[in-house]
Amino acid sequence: MRIAFYAPLKPPTAATPSGDRRVARLLLRAIRRAGHEPFLASRFRSYEGAGDDGRQRALRRRGKAIAERLVSRLAAAERQPDLWLTYHLYYKAPDWLGPAVAGALGIPYVIAEASFAAKRAGGPWDLGHRAVEGALRAADHVLALNADDRGCVAPLLKPGARESSLPPFIDGARYRRGRALRTETRAALSARHGLDVERPWLLAVGMMRPGDKLASYRVLAEALALCADLPWHVLIAGGGAAETHVFELFARFGNRVAYLGMVNDRTLAPVYGACDVFVWPAVREAFGMAILEAQAAGLPVVAGRTGGVPGIVVDGSTGLLTAPNNAEECAGAVRVLLENSALRKSLGAAAQDRVRGAHDLSQAAERLDRVFRNVDPQLE
Repeated sequence: MRIAFYAPLKPPTAATPSGDRRVARLLLRAIRRAGHEPFLASRFRSYEGAGDDGRQRALRRRGKAIAERLVSRLAAAERQPDLWLTYHLYYKAPDWLGPAVAGALGIPYVIAEASFAAKRAGGPWDLGHRAVEGALRAADHVLALNADDRGCVAPLLKPGARESSLPPFIDGARYRRGRALRTETRAALSARHGLDVERPWLLAVGMMRPGDKLASYRVLAEALALCADLPWHVLIAGGGAAETHVFELFARFGNRVAYLGMVNDRTLAPVYGACDVFVWPAVREAFGMAILEAQAAGLPVVAGRTGGVPGIVVDGSTGLLTAPNNAEECAGAVRVLLENSALRKSLGAAAQDRVRGAHDLSQAAERLDRVFRNVDPQLE
């Protein structure tokens, strides 16, 4: 099956790393794993973050023009797409392409991850809000990566359209291999950053951006200050426009902190395995790919109970969940794990097993294949 793939918020070819780019790339891998042939239909980015109505209208005009060109090109192609899949649309990044192209070509239109909130009607992003509503009403199937989105999406679907869950997923094998390199990676990091290998190592992974990411770093710094009486190191992977603010937040901890900078996926996998606890307050986080990656590497997680995080961390079994803006709760959970190595190991082992059984690339490929076959009866 030939599948036109589109991500209006950020294309999988974007230069800047992010969780959104990561999921888009994983979706493409899962589609290939399922035996289908995806191609990137467009790199057009519809995101408008300022609430500028004029800018949104300009993006709509550009999107419509791109859609018209795509219809002409794809209709004349030797092999047309059998299905259109759009990943992640919401009011700031609507899909101006998929409904128009799929409708013109007469092919199924599938959405993976969409959020819709009636409170956005009439607001600064009303145009995008209405476009998301229209896309959802046109969809033949909607896949929910975040369970919180399902309640608002399902009522908009047309008769015969379906909505189902696609749990967040990763290629867990990479992180299991990283865990196997724990001893040598820990020794190398210790030598490079002056870390005591006898202390527990905490790990935080997140872009250093103003807003929610910086808020998570702020809560983390406050929580670690409440655990200053215990021995630990914290390794921080990430970079971005708010780097200076993050450095200021953690300056009080001196050589307890190791900054790894921007780290690619392959390099980061053994870093997870070298650490002992993953900590991320997850302020307004959708679900957090790094949280899944850490668990795949056998790390227990301390994370904020927000968005889709409870869907990937089983509180008390694979990690400990806390209020996302509560440094005291976060510190309490970190303290429990710092003081109990046996609990760290048991939670980490359970986390790795759960990712392998419920959040792996292979399971996602099977789910996607079932959806594609359902919306295209010719594949049955």
